[in-house]
Amino acid sequence: MNSRGFAIFALFMVQLLYGLNYTIAKTVMNENFIKPFGFVLLRVIGATILFWILSLFVPKEKIERKDYLKLMVASLFGVVINMLFFFKGLEYTSPIHASSIMTIIPIIILVLSAYILKEKVTKLKIIGVILGLAGALVLTLYGKSSRVGDNIPLGNLLVFLNAVSYSIYIILIKKLTAKYHPFTFIKWLFLFGLIILTPFGYSELQEVQWHTFTPYTTFSVLFVVIGATFGTYLLNPLALNKLKASTVGIFIYLQPAIAALFALAMGADFIDTIKITAMIIIFLGVYLVIKKPKKVT
Repeated sequence: MNSRGFAIFALFMVQLLYGLNYTIAKTVMNENFIKPFGFVLLRVIGATILFWILSLFVPKEKIERKDYLKLMVASLFGVVINMLFFFKGLEYTSPIHASSIMTIIPIIILVLSAYILKEKVTKLKIIGVILGLAGALVLTLYGKSSRVGDNIPLGNLLVFLNAVSYSIYIILIKKLTAKYHPFTFIKWLFLFGLIILTPFGYSELQEVQWHTFTPYTTFSVLFVVIGATFGTYLLNPLALNKLKASTVGIFIYLQPAIAALFALAMGADFIDTIKITAMIIIFLGVYLVIKKPKKVT
């Protein structure tokens, strides 16, 4: 398989792992095996150990002293706030809602890039931003869940804030990823994240009754730690190095499709007209944002 072919495969696997993660992680939390913050801490502990073990087998690279603070700030947005808000939001909302809202990340990145990096924004992209946010609003105000204990508006808001945090992280690491190898960058990112996360998730992790775990629960936890955390953060940089941003943007559409199909198959969610309409509006908005303008000849 050539490098581009592997990059496309890696990107598909990232979307697949994330797509399955919505239902798998929500099931573990909703059945009270692990509370959200405890689950996030467990997730980061496992991924940190795996990334530092992996670093033993790749060439060593020294981080400049001035970049440690940048890594810590990036970790705060890309690991801590991002994951805490996502898992807490997922506890309250449905897999289809959460995965649909996550697709507006390109829109948030565009808005932040225009404000922080002073990048030019076209009228078409502004329309895309409005459509994407309108779709998310429709999903939040009118969407329903199959689970009685869910709180869709609160869950969707937390997932949206998670998407904002992740988008800030993407902008913060723009220069760092060009400077350092992804494996060097990620191991420090997770180590700082683990240090900051520990006070938030320690008490919930202590409450876990490990002896009550079924084989499926154990598999689910391992999937979240190894697949949806270590695997995605490992494969994503490999894909991004070989593919254009527009190609990566298109693949984000796969995530809600995979999440919806898996959630429906597992009986964890249902589809209705409101969800389909909102998803179409969001997808159209994202498409307009990532669409390259035609060159004037």
